[in-house]
This record gives sequence, structure tokens and C-alpha cells, in this order.
Amino acid sequence: MKFALISDVHFGPRAYFGGKLRKLTHRASDLTEAFVHSMNDSIEPDLVVNLGDVIEDRDYAADLENYATFTRLLQPLSAPVLHVAGNHDTKNLTQADMRRLWGHTGDLFYSREIGGVHFSVLHTIEIQDVAVRLPDEQFAWLEADLTAATLPVVVLMHHPASEMVLTGNRWFEKAPHICRLAERRRLRSLLEASGKVRAVFNGHVHWNHFDVIASIPYVTLQSLIENIDEDAPGRPASAWAVCEISEHRLSIEVHGEDRARYQVELRERRDD
Repeated sequence: MKFALISDVHFGPRAYFGGKLRKLTHRASDLTEAFVHSMNDSIEPDLVVNLGDVIEDRDYAADLENYATFTRLLQPLSAPVLHVAGNHDTKNLTQADMRRLWGHTGDLFYSREIGGVHFSVLHTIEIQDVAVRLPDEQFAWLEADLTAATLPVVVLMHHPASEMVLTGNRWFEKAPHICRLAERRRLRSLLEASGKVRAVFNGHVHWNHFDVIASIPYVTLQSLIENIDEDAPGRPASAWAVCEISEHRLSIEVHGEDRARYQVELRERRDD
């Protein structure tokens, strides 16, 4: 089964941090269009995943318009799309707005089975400048979802659940509390206990990162529009990834200006 991922597209105003241009948001439209063409013309995935932060939040009207532009640009895709809600997406937009934009009913945490894989989507919630949380309601839902799953599971979320060291990260070296999930150890224990989870994917951190914890790969995808140069005029990462998953292997290739490649040999858990 082959699926593609894109993250942190950030349609909206250019973003500066520390006095330097960091998000090349003015390139969001053309880079998204290029991604769609690559999917349809050469990659031909079974699924496309949006890992969240479609917008660089500004105000309600602008955020709604910008998110709608993104979903419109994805419409030509031949593959179905699963969306993950990011912290910028829900700053001004309501859950009802998100559902309409996604063409989705129900909660922003949900599961789908596509191509022989069970995808569990979580909605991590960032409390501005305080913490990133996963409510008890979602833990209860996820435990039931994993128990019921009969296929290999891939978990999709916006914020990371790994223990990545953030030294050198532009955005979060000095603010790990608004990067990593506060309940990450509790979440990992639940995933490990299920014996069904093959990988966990997230965005948010604006770099590529790969961890394996208790035999589960945790994969962080670079932002599409992150400036990989130090300042203006800048060069976007243009990042997107393709993942191929089979019974015994997980391979991931990150395309763009900030390339990466990972491969993990998977082993079925067997009860004694």
C-alpha cells in the first residue's frame, strides 16, 4: 500500500521569526499545485494525507478563504484524502467549519480503512503558550478503535508523540512544551500494548525527524513552505513524502529540497 503525505502548508501571510523570513507562505498555492500534479502524473498513491496546519492563521474570514483554497487545489487528486487538524487550523475556525471543508461528518478524530491499512487520526489540541494535549475522550476512543482494528494500524496526528531532541530547531528549541504532546508516554504505551501499530506520522515541527521507540517508527515530516535558507529571499523545502507499507517493511522517501529516506523492517508481534 502506498500513501503520500504533505504537512504545514500555511496558506496566509508570510511568517517571520527572530527577525528573519521563515515561512514562504506566498509559495503555498504553486507548491500545492505541483504536489497534486506529482501525485496524479507519477506517484499514483492509494491515499493522500494532510498532516495539518494548512493555514497561517490571521482572522476568521481569511482563514476560511485560505483553507478553502487548499481544499479546492486538492480536488483534482485521483486518490482519497485524509485530513488532520493542526493548531493553526483551529485557532479561528470551528470544528463545524473543519468538517465542511473536509467534507467530513463526526469528530476531528476518526479512523478509515484504505488499501488494507487502518488509519487512526487524532486531534491534538494546543493550548496557546501552555501545552499540547490529547483529551481523555480521545484516549478512550483510540483504545476502542485499536481493539476493533483487524488490519495493520497507522496513526496520524499533527504534534509529535516521540522524545525528539529539539536542539537546533528554529521554532521549538526554547518551547518544547508547545511542540511535543504532553501525554506522549501514555499514548505510546497504548499504541505499544495494541501490538497493531506499524507507524505514527506527524508534522508541526518544521523539520524531518525519525525515531523508533519500542519497535514503532515515529516520523515527522518537514513543512512544504519552510524556508531552508537563513532569510529572504529564501528557498522553500517543497517537502512531501511517499510511504510504502507492506507486511514486513515500511519505506519512506521525503521529496523536495530537504530530502530524507527511511526504511524499517517490520516484525509481526506473536503471542507466546
